[in-house]
Amino acid sequence: MFTVEEIQSLNELELSVYEYVMQHKSTVAYMRIRELATESHVSTTTVLRFCKKMGCDGYAEFKLRMKEYVGQKRIAELPEDFSEIKAFFDRFETPKFQQQLDEASAMITKAERVVFIGIGNSGHIGQYGARYFTNLGKFSLYISDPFYPVNMIDAMSTVAIVLSVSGEPQQLIQIVNGLKKASCHTIAITNTEQSTLAKLADITLAYYITMRRGENNIDFSSQIPAVYLVESLGKRVRNRLAE
Repeated sequence: MFTVEEIQSLNELELSVYEYVMQHKSTVAYMRIRELATESHVSTTTVLRFCKKMGCDGYAEFKLRMKEYVGQKRIAELPEDFSEIKAFFDRFETPKFQQQLDEASAMITKAERVVFIGIGNSGHIGQYGARYFTNLGKFSLYISDPFYPVNMIDAMSTVAIVLSVSGEPQQLIQIVNGLKKASCHTIAITNTEQSTLAKLADITLAYYITMRRGENNIDFSSQIPAVYLVESLGKRVRNRLAE
């Protein structure tokens, strides 16, 4: 999980964080930075330095790395507890995330049309999202074909809502690249702000859960955050249209 070089670079305080992390792998992935600092008896600044030395840009990326590690180790047993989803809902309530939702809903409201794009499980959520938005009064379409001729879309009057857990499927990136070149606004609903999809999108709503894969790369990752974000956006757009 961590290299020998990374561990050797830690000072005494940072080693305290490392020791706590190694003893509580499953719970650290869902702890806030202040909670980890308190349990390790260090400052939040020390925790951030530890994350940097472990090769992470910040605490959010470190937690994602921990979730992926735990997910790989426990792929045979899928957890049924609510802690992971609760962590998402806690993040959802923060002012920063609420501002991102407001910006996204404002962008959607101004657009003449909305298209949902996704592949696999995320594609099913996209299909549901298109129907949900249409039910709420914002006519939307769903694109599942990776070879769909995006040049036929009036991209400048369209907002694309792109769903992907990993944010890395090549077919998806090709579609988004085509839309971006045509000046289409894009909103990514994905797991992390570090993915290729997130970096291409105008607005990214990242939910940070454990990505779980089974044999033949079958996806076991929870889609609860994606569904909740789609519905939250739909309701906000509906309320803006009614103003």
